[in-house]
Amino acid sequence: MSDIIRRDPRVEWIARNRLHPLHAAMQTAQTSWMGPNGLIRKSPHAVGFIGPNGLKRIDRSGAEQGGNQKRGITSSVVQLPLHVVEQPAFHIVVVPDMVGGRLSSHDKDLLGLANKLAGNDGAVVAVVFGEHKESAFDTAGVDRLLHLNSELFDGYAPEQRVLALSAVESQLAPRHWLLPDSRNGGGELGRRLAAKLGERPATRVWQVAEGQCSGRAGAGREDLVRRAPRLILAAVECAEPVSDTRHEVRPLELQNQIARNLPRIEDLGAVAVDPASIPMAEAEFILSGGNGVKDWALFHRAAVALGATEGASRVAVDDGFMGRDRQVGASGIWVTARVYLAVGISGAIQHLQGIGACDKVIAINLDPSCDMIKRADLSVIGDSAAILAALIERVAAYRQAGERDAA
Repeated sequence: MSDIIRRDPRVEWIARNRLHPLHAAMQTAQTSWMGPNGLIRKSPHAVGFIGPNGLKRIDRSGAEQGGNQKRGITSSVVQLPLHVVEQPAFHIVVVPDMVGGRLSSHDKDLLGLANKLAGNDGAVVAVVFGEHKESAFDTAGVDRLLHLNSELFDGYAPEQRVLALSAVESQLAPRHWLLPDSRNGGGELGRRLAAKLGERPATRVWQVAEGQCSGRAGAGREDLVRRAPRLILAAVECAEPVSDTRHEVRPLELQNQIARNLPRIEDLGAVAVDPASIPMAEAEFILSGGNGVKDWALFHRAAVALGATEGASRVAVDDGFMGRDRQVGASGIWVTARVYLAVGISGAIQHLQGIGACDKVIAINLDPSCDMIKRADLSVIGDSAAILAALIERVAAYRQAGERDAA
């Protein structure tokens, strides 16, 4: 046998290409090692398996995936340790925005900060108003869940919510109150609560460490450092979200009676806003088109039917199908939509950078191997015109059924 070492250039190329579906299988990185403090460290990138669409998946149930058996790759069972607080020494209360009934990325950052402040002795309490659709409070870091579901808190009711939080203050006397300093209600509710409790809050806080908090000031050009108060209004990315533990999420009952507020503000409901007038950076739902869109009139009808703000890739903008103010990407506008629906967009690196902060990405494309399909949380492979036409029909049928039920 020859002693000459043979090299496989294709294997080496796959090992360098992080977007290739077989990239992880070619890696021989160390999965665990001893840290300088004597604790065993594990690499999260070495856990899981590569699915049929090229995305890495983690099987927490331990069940075998069909894609793994075909590829000859065994799935790794990952069970996060359960964090239980039987008798908490103190409480950290978090009031998330819960936009759309789910925890936003801002809310998860806030819960990460709460767990940092709680340590091993405190319990993180989440106060949620109204109905919600969230099912992952445990992995987000919630030890106690206080769900206040009443018609008193429906719509715009900050005064009634402040009275409910005052009852929580009387029952738990939390060490810290944490609210998101956002335009979704957390900023206003936190300032109203501060006035009710007589506390001087720290606003736009981006870091809390060693009893000190740092908040943005001077249009973001300066930082104000002060002792961490009881009430903190935190900005986005104030802390890392919880990712290494599960929490028990025990239901919490409010023992104190909530005072009823005499309504001085009448909620007339949400104001209808034209999605086309919403700035791209503030849009919650974006329908974005690329080079794969051939029928732009159908694309515009789909945006109207879905109530989505229109966006586009650089290729579509350069071709004159959309204005420059609708270009998404590193060379255009960075967006933070909760849902980003990409139609006929292959996924250049600049475009993927611009949608990095989006919560859910849906891709419609003919090429199952393009980078946008690999980035998407949900992919639909097929002709974009046929899919958009079917989507318009389903939305129209859904609305007609809702109108019949209402009548």
